[in-house]
Amino acid sequence: MKKVRKAIIPAAGLGTRFLPATKALPKEMLPIVNKPTIQYIVEEAVNAGMEEIIIVTGKGKRAIEDHFDYAYELEQNLEHKGKLDLLEKVRESSKSIFIT
Repeated sequence: MKKVRKAIIPAAGLGTRFLPATKALPKEMLPIVNKPTIQYIVEEAVNAGMEEIIIVTGKGKRAIEDHFDYAYELEQNLEHKGKLDLLEKVRESSKSIFIT
């Protein structure tokens, strides 16, 4: 039996049940403690062994794309400060996520 290696996360709904909070922020970006909800979902998928993660978003969900976007400045800053363990985590998380 083949091992599951790809996760598809649907994140395209309007979030009308969370109004008025979702007028300013997609429901997937609403925080739980100190992280957006979608971050917990992606972390669980990675911990479960997923090698490729696809997040399907809808119109106006730019905040999700921005959250998982490649951040050159962040990587340079972490490398400059010698925080190589954090740098590796950032690189690992950003290379396996595809947003459509």
